[in-house]
Amino acid sequence: MILIVGGAGYIGSHVNKFFSLRGYRTVVFDNLVYGHREFVKWGEFFFGDLADKEQIRRCFREYAIDAVMHFSAFAYVGESVADPAKYYLNNVANTLNLLEVMREFQVRHFIFSSTCATYGIPGTVPIPEDHPQKPVNPYGRSKLMIEEILKDYDSAYGIKHINLRYFNAAGADPDTEIGEQHDPETHLIPLAIDAALGRREDIRIFGTDYPTKDGTCIRDYIHVMDLADVHIKALEYVKDGETSDSFNLGNGTGHSVREVIDTVKRISSRDFRVIETERRAGDPPVLIGSSQKAIATLGWRPQFADIGTIVETALRWHSKKRR
Repeated sequence: MILIVGGAGYIGSHVNKFFSLRGYRTVVFDNLVYGHREFVKWGEFFFGDLADKEQIRRCFREYAIDAVMHFSAFAYVGESVADPAKYYLNNVANTLNLLEVMREFQVRHFIFSSTCATYGIPGTVPIPEDHPQKPVNPYGRSKLMIEEILKDYDSAYGIKHINLRYFNAAGADPDTEIGEQHDPETHLIPLAIDAALGRREDIRIFGTDYPTKDGTCIRDYIHVMDLADVHIKALEYVKDGETSDSFNLGNGTGHSVREVIDTVKRISSRDFRVIETERRAGDPPVLIGSSQKAIATLGWRPQFADIGTIVETALRWHSKKRR
């Protein structure tokens, strides 16, 4: 059985669906602070908090866990700067609790939801996996700390792991059974969709003077179901080869903030107000990842790479969820 920690959240719930539809038995472990109980439509559900090691043990006693997928992390960059203790306690200390229980129950395969934020300000684009990791905020540092801890746990205890460094996860389940639902919402695509649907008065562009083709930041968007697909391939890879590794997950192409907003307008056939304002501190002009290693090593290839397709699936979900 696969334990999906944080499986009631955005990415974890899509991974849970993907695994379940392919015949895997799953159990979701979640405290529902940011997750949604109604998103756990597949497998089993265990209500628990990683801060309580005994709750983790109870889950491992109740279910015969073969491998662990870890999505349970706080992920608001600005909040991590304002309250780093919250991030180091939840993202680092609580992950250590999970790893310690894995040791106790001799579970040796771990898939870690990491982030391109471990790289910091990129020196080269597209970013390869061997790019220096110099995160510029506590959120990115908390993820890098776990990557370093996993190296030591591999050497000392034989826990094999895969670090999956996401770029900008976006889109929604094409069947609209689950989707992206954050509170507060900070991601560009759902914010723009809310503006298109009349749920927001406007959308803001933070900075129009970057050294890019239209002056706005460029990001690499990857569909959440493509992320789900690669998690299965990563699990099979680590179990077959007993080898730890790290992979970037993106489409290898970038879209500017203005391009994404224009795509939402085109797909929704609705116009909305766009306000241009000052840059935010710490936003790199361009973040694009090279996923060639995942393609070559895992045999993975994104199926929803077109930005229009990504926006269309997100729009269908957001239109449905608040009718």
